[in-house]
Amino acid sequence: MKTARSLFMLLVIAATMTSCMGERMLLRKGERILFLGDSITEQGVKPKGYVALLQEDLRARHPELGLEIIGAGISGNKVTDLEKRLSKDVIERKPNIVVIYIGINDVWHWALENHKGTTKEEFERMLREIIARIRYSGSEILLCTPSVIGENPDSTVGQNPMLNEYCAISRRVAFDQGIRLCDLRKAFIAYLTAHNTEKSEKNILTVDGVHLNDAGNRLVADEMLRFLGEK
Repeated sequence: MKTARSLFMLLVIAATMTSCMGERMLLRKGERILFLGDSITEQGVKPKGYVALLQEDLRARHPELGLEIIGAGISGNKVTDLEKRLSKDVIERKPNIVVIYIGINDVWHWALENHKGTTKEEFERMLREIIARIRYSGSEILLCTPSVIGENPDSTVGQNPMLNEYCAISRRVAFDQGIRLCDLRKAFIAYLTAHNTEKSEKNILTVDGVHLNDAGNRLVADEMLRFLGEK
């Protein structure tokens, strides 16, 4: 009885720690993986960016597969911008797997002068439309929650309350649509709670509270690798 209870508790702890939802993807020869997003993904293709790190890791571990990695991030993009360029930047490229990492600007822009964010209703509606179109084209999808706007993990400060609401939308959409979810928000908060005891707004996982530094890029790459059976 004691052994069974101990095993149960370990499973509960593991479940609360993971940021992955859904079965891991099995990579096949010649597959094309496309990363769709904003400036975080645009910068992710540079050396030490999360897309570049994923490419290095996957090609080192599976050189026989000949995987093609494509970055499709554009600075300033919100979910509405992704929808507008979906045909040209995604569907026409015929990727096998599409990783969607969006939501920061949809929230952040509400706080920036001369900018406008995306309402929660529009955010959810456009996410569902984007997912439906990608699935109809035959691609698998990995949806990511937006990570941080400021690195203080306190859920009551800054734009954290609003960002948490948008992350909840992404989680709900992934669950409803039966697609894989990489909960980067959850992973970032867990890391920052442990490593940002001074509650700094930047320089732990980001350079400015939003855009990733080397440690942030590594964290994102590692979280995504979990879905590829690599972690």
